Amino acid sequence: MVLPVAGSSTEEILEEIERLRRKRDAVILAHFYQEPAIQDLADFCGDSLALAHEAERTEAKVIVFAGVNFMAETAKILNPSKTVVVPDLNAGCSLADTCPPDQFAAFKKEHPDHVVVTYVNSSAEVKALSDITCTSSNAKKVIASIPENEPILFAPDVNLGRHLAKETGRKMVLWEGVCIVHDIFSEKELLRLKAEHPEAEVLAHPECRESVLRHAHFIGSTTGIIARGVKSEAQVLIIATEPGVLHQLSRKAPHKKLISLPGQDEGCACNVCPHMRLNTIPKLRDCLRDLEPEINLDIDLAKRAFLPIKRMLSLS
Repeated sequence: MVLPVAGSSTEEILEEIERLRRKRDAVILAHFYQEPAIQDLADFCGDSLALAHEAERTEAKVIVFAGVNFMAETAKILNPSKTVVVPDLNAGCSLADTCPPDQFAAFKKEHPDHVVVTYVNSSAEVKALSDITCTSSNAKKVIASIPENEPILFAPDVNLGRHLAKETGRKMVLWEGVCIVHDIFSEKELLRLKAEHPEAEVLAHPECRESVLRHAHFIGSTTGIIARGVKSEAQVLIIATEPGVLHQLSRKAPHKKLISLPGQDEGCACNVCPHMRLNTIPKLRDCLRDLEPEINLDIDLAKRAFLPIKRMLSLS
């Protein structure tokens, strides 16, 4: 069921989206961090890995990507002949922004013998400088595919990199980037919630700091968190990731109590990604109608970025 959108023209907007979707032969892809209304009307809702696979195999002529720009860039790289549009071109990514391509290129030159593994939360330019990409869903599989005698440079999320090093036992040179949402989760608030709900299970995304991860019962991607939340025998779940995930969990496990871990500043909405939430239903309608903002990439850049993405997808 699509949730209401503010304004008297809600029904008309939703009807127009359906009409335009058919007219444009379009597929709407949405990330779990989108507002519930967008998740509900999407043709496919998933995490970064699932969305990349869906973008790779779609036969639609137009891809509407309700997420952030690096996700839409990945869809364009995988579908250079298709039209890829986004609801809001300003929907960037704080993590990708921490890794400017020129600085990353210089960092890479300092470690010439390293295999460069780049998290998909990065720009096309940074992907083009990489040997293989990964998501939080398949990062351990990607690391395992690299011979143990080959050193690894991992970018841009330092928290995910530290978690992977701990889980795999591999030594890695890490780029010092963070996601503003996951890095700000409060250990103090988590301990308070655990004291209030001793029966609760804590599910955390690996982009969180170690101070949060060490208290988690489960650490995984958004898809992994949803699957674990449904399967868990716990009736109270404390979720340490962007609260858009709670919408999917509430649909699949409506009888469970879901608690979104707050950030460090009391009363703020720090756990909501400001970039993801720039996308709205009216903007989605507009981009379907106007076929803009459109994602376009330099052909040579797209070809170079395609190889590390394809290597990742071949492992998944």
